Order: sequence, then structure tokens, then C-alpha cells
Amino acid sequence: MKNKLTTLLALLFFSINLMAQDPQFVQFYASPLQLNPAMTGVHPGKWRAIANYREQWSSFLGSKPFKTLSASFDMKSRIGRGDYLAYGVTLLRDQAGSSNYLRQTGDLSLSYMKQLDGGRGSQAEQFLIGGAQVGFGQHTLDYGSLWFSSQFDNGVEQIDRNLPNGESINESTDMFLNINAGLLWYAVFDDNQSLYFGGSLSHVNAPKVSFIDAGGAESMDMKWVIHTGGELPITRQLSVLPAAAIIGQGENMLALYGANMRYTNRDWNEVAIRAGLWGHLVKDVAGGMATPAVTFSAILEMDRWNLGLSYDMATNQLTPPTNHRGAFELSLIYVHPATRKDKVKCPKL
Repeated sequence: MKNKLTTLLALLFFSINLMAQDPQFVQFYASPLQLNPAMTGVHPGKWRAIANYREQWSSFLGSKPFKTLSASFDMKSRIGRGDYLAYGVTLLRDQAGSSNYLRQTGDLSLSYMKQLDGGRGSQAEQFLIGGAQVGFGQHTLDYGSLWFSSQFDNGVEQIDRNLPNGESINESTDMFLNINAGLLWYAVFDDNQSLYFGGSLSHVNAPKVSFIDAGGAESMDMKWVIHTGGELPITRQLSVLPAAAIIGQGENMLALYGANMRYTNRDWNEVAIRAGLWGHLVKDVAGGMATPAVTFSAILEMDRWNLGLSYDMATNQLTPPTNHRGAFELSLIYVHPATRKDKVKCPKL
């Protein structure tokens, strides 16, 4: 019983600690504008629309799991002979736990894609991209669904929500301005051979998110991201897409790493499937490193559409209270074909 209680408390602490971080999709390759503003416009089409959904801890929190929903749209226009200007918009809604802790943000993205190499006689098409995001957000809490120690009636040993909670806390923060920036380099060597490397900084203006008073001292920690990936051919029809992302925010750190295997029919009406395994590495409550989950992923590619599904299997100390059940994610990507004039080679994400 003691071990179970310790594990449950560790999970509770872990969940609370997550509220100090930005929400993160394990399918980071399927939420590019959330990962790095420089990913704006990095697709072979004219425009792209993406939807992502993640649900976590339903095995432990019941009807109040963590839910994250994101949607984005981006497109690009040619400038000169080989450069592009890309722009987009991203919306995020993240709800966590019994308090209905809600984070909502909206960002506008802008990137400039500078062609470094490509065209006739070139072995690779290379781009260097700089991107930025500017947007607004707000955090809210539902205090009606919470209770505090001052509301515990010792006489009947029950919670009385009619008693004053003794707290002076607002149910929402002020609207805050948010600024993000990033860089990306990529090279496409062949139809199934590519490499990319990028990095980004989020909340560079340290926006205030205080629930105590307007303009309070509480601010969001700056987040940094380093990510890389690519595609390596095995045969004409089979390739592997390794990728990794290291994300740090305040004292928190998360590393996601793994690969998807991709098989394609190489037909004019191409259909491809991917399947992969992904590891997680985080700082645990004691300041050491832990592996709280592994993720299984599957993606179906059909012409202009990509449909992705992944499932996190909890490991380590999270196994007893969750019975290995962690989270699932869904991603849907649509890329509208470009005209021959606007077509550009991009790595598969």
C-alpha cells in the first residue's frame, strides 16, 4: 500500500509539474508549427492544413484527463527565382485535470525560405529558413471544481464547498503577448533521402501569466527546442525516417527520439504506410533522468492526406497507477498540390 501511495503521489507531482510547461505532442513531426516557426512553409504543396489531438492520463483522472487540441494552416509564395515567403496561423487549446486548467493561444507565423543550392546539376536542394511567431494567449481555472483545506469540515470529516476557501485568486490571467523564433536548414538529396536540423526559442518576451493580480510577477519560462530528422533509403520502396527533439523549459527537460519505417507502393497514385517506435527521456522528481513512456506510431499516407495515430505506454514509476496506459494522439495533415512553378522539394516529416 505504501509503495502504491508513493507512486500515486509521484504521478500527481508529475502532472502538476507539467502544468508549468507548454503542452507537447509526441508526434512532434506532425505538429511542425508548434515545434518551430521556421517549419512554416516546409511542405511540397501550395498550402497545408493540420489538426492534432492528444489525450493523457484518462486511466488515472477519469473524466478529467489532459486534452490538447491544435490546428494550423500555412502556405508559401515564390520570391525571385528560388526563395519563398511563407505565412501561417496556429491555434492551441490545452485543458488539464480537475481544475479545468485551460491554456488558449493563437499565433501568426512568418518565415523566409532562402535557397542555398538546387536546380540543374546540383546534387541536393538546400534551404535555410528563419521564422517568427507573434500571438496572444490566456490561462484560466475553474475554482468551482476545486476545494481547499479551509473548506474541510473537521466535525463531519467532509468537504463543505459552501465554506470560504480563504484564497484571493483570479479565475483567469490577463491576455498576454507571446513571441517565438526559430531557424531550420534542410537538404533533399533524392526522393527518399533527406536531412534537416533546426532550433527554436519560445516565450522570448517572458509573458506574465499571474492568477494573483494584473501584471504579477509570475511569468512563463522561455522554452528552447533542438530537433533533427531525415529519411534514409533501404530499398526503392522501403525507407526509415529517424527524428529527435530535445525540449527544455525552466528546470524541465524532455527528449523524444525514434524512427518510423516507411513503405510505399511507388505507384502514380501513391499510398504509403509508416510504423515506428519512440522513446521519452525526462527529468524525474528527484532531478535525475527517467523514461516514463514509450510510444508506438502508425501513419497512413494517401495522396494529399496523412493520418497519424500514436499510443504512449507508461513505464517506470507510472506503471502501477496507470496499468501501462498513458496517452493517445491523432494527427491529420492535408497538403494542397502546388503548381509546377511553385513546386519545391521538402523533406518528409
